[in-house]
Amino acid sequence: MTRGTLDRSRKAACSASPVRSSPWIPEWLHAAALIVLAIVTGVVGWSGNVLALPVAFLFPALWACSSRRLVAAAVSAAYFLAASRGLPQGVANFYAVDPLPGVALWFAASAAFVLIHTVFWTGRPGKGRALSFLTAAVLMAVPPFGIVGWAHPLTAAGVVFPEWGWWGLAAASAGLLTMTTRWWPVAALAMAGFWLWSAATWTTLTPPTGWAGVDLELGQSLGRDATLERQQELLGAVKRKAGEGARVVILPESALGFWSPTVERLWKKELRGTPLTVMTGGAIVEPDGYDNVMVGISADASAVLYRERMPVPVSMWQPWRPWLGGSGGARAHFFANPVTEIDGARIAPLICYEQLILWPVLQSAAHSPGVIVAVGNGWWTKETSIVAIQKASAEAWARLFGIPLVTAFNI
Repeated sequence: MTRGTLDRSRKAACSASPVRSSPWIPEWLHAAALIVLAIVTGVVGWSGNVLALPVAFLFPALWACSSRRLVAAAVSAAYFLAASRGLPQGVANFYAVDPLPGVALWFAASAAFVLIHTVFWTGRPGKGRALSFLTAAVLMAVPPFGIVGWAHPLTAAGVVFPEWGWWGLAAASAGLLTMTTRWWPVAALAMAGFWLWSAATWTTLTPPTGWAGVDLELGQSLGRDATLERQQELLGAVKRKAGEGARVVILPESALGFWSPTVERLWKKELRGTPLTVMTGGAIVEPDGYDNVMVGISADASAVLYRERMPVPVSMWQPWRPWLGGSGGARAHFFANPVTEIDGARIAPLICYEQLILWPVLQSAAHSPGVIVAVGNGWWTKETSIVAIQKASAEAWARLFGIPLVTAFNI
């Protein structure tokens, strides 16, 4: 490619973005402006406010305007690191260490996102660039890269196109792709119009009649305190919800600790004489690791309803342990049990990390669930917006498909 052709490609690239190049603006200043805007996009879009999610739709335009591959890498890194800014503090809380290991993990987690968007960046405008972004977006939506596919702009589809279902997902995808072309102003105005209309008519989601989630503030003791007193405390919370008219009560991830015959007998005995069904988190230990599960319990029966498809990488899911002759990590059931049933309802369970990535919720939505149940144990997210982002993501997906949502979190 000649120098003149390259210059024309750069100008065409920037014509597809809110940040245009100019002969009076040095290239470094143009790149710096893109990086700053990418940071703002990540911070605002992923602030934990569900109505702010569509700000993430700006990312494709900033990526498309990059004048060269190195700038595209910097823009991608700025967006992802800003969106996942709570990770260093979360790691420090979880492991009770200083933030430095968390910073290292933060940068490591961004590697897949940055690599994919750098490799598929192209300076050639037109359909080729849109197809390149589409390829990157798909790769970040499904395993293996989708395992760390946080901050995916498509999460905002439910805010812009509530209750449009798969058509809304297609419309949002088309809008994202158009943001990488010279027609970005049309796409931006159209999506902004739908966004404003959605925000003006937005109402608080309510659980289905007879369903209730229990939020707890028990910190890191939840799931680790195996005493009878803790089980009685949880039972008391369930029965209070029953007194308010609930027949199905959802408890957070890990609430029961280890699921055992002893715990099972206690809960079934305490629920005797009530119409209650409880869905709660727990863990089942196996010789080669453990499963993070959701269990259904009533006076007459109990069963493991769901095994987590994608546990948190590193802290829970550690696939390298068998290579080192060890075991003990949480097992990932990537595409298993997308839906389950409780109290006659078809539900889509999403445990913690699964609310931040795409394929678990899309796989579940393909099976037409009647309720989305989103739970988490976010004690380690103190002083971060991670739980708020999880809740916003779950609400956006519930809005997109018009599915009732029940949440239960511990902090």
